Amino acid sequence: MKLRFLGTGTSFGVPVIGCDCGTCTSADPRDRRTRHGALVTEGGRRLLVDTPPELRLQLVAAGVPMVDAIWFTHCHADHVHGLDDVRVFSQRGRGAVEVFAGGECVATLEERFAYIFDHRVRPLEGTSKPEATLTAVRAYEPVSVAGFDVLPVPVPHGPLQVYGLRIGALGYITDGKSLPPRTLDALRGVRVLVLNALWFGSPHPTHFSVEEAVAAAREVGAERTYLTHMSHRVSHAELEARLPEGIFAAYDGLEVEI
Repeated sequence: MKLRFLGTGTSFGVPVIGCDCGTCTSADPRDRRTRHGALVTEGGRRLLVDTPPELRLQLVAAGVPMVDAIWFTHCHADHVHGLDDVRVFSQRGRGAVEVFAGGECVATLEERFAYIFDHRVRPLEGTSKPEATLTAVRAYEPVSVAGFDVLPVPVPHGPLQVYGLRIGALGYITDGKSLPPRTLDALRGVRVLVLNALWFGSPHPTHFSVEEAVAAAREVGAERTYLTHMSHRVSHAELEARLPEGIFAAYDGLEVEI
């Protein structure tokens, strides 16, 4: 099984519009972070995690011709507003793309993207629209997604509940502030862990800082932990220099074996 980081930035992305900080003006390509997205692949199956605004560019860069299902961690704009880009998959005759999300996110998707999920809405002759089906998932109840056995693991993100996932030896959490005890137990034994981490130092009300992510990673005890969803307040070089052994900064395009 492989994990590809499609986008590793926050909702602002990096570079941030109009910013001339060291990270935003960096020549290191690893400091160019599009909005959050990831791809899990195995045996020709492709599970997409979130559909950020740059999704088309991310999939083209990765050479991805098709996805089999989409897992939405939650419904903030930087995680869903590239959903229309799955229209090309419908046009290729593979039928509706399966979409999985928590119940609150399902309701938001149905309202925000009614033209996709209201199947009474049909495109005019000669035009097209994305075709997709919605399935609501429940915390800690395993579900089969594109042939993957997925365990939904919730984490708090302000008033929202974000659904991370465990697939075999992979644990994947973004936009979390803490690991509730049951989620921590569900992640124990993973070999590869992914956690969000905004920056060093000052705490954020809804996201891990780097220090908080490192502490959470140590509680889980994975062989390798990769940090994602990072802001322009921290550069890749700084992360490489300051992260402890076994914890790494992800970057757009990084692919890891699980």
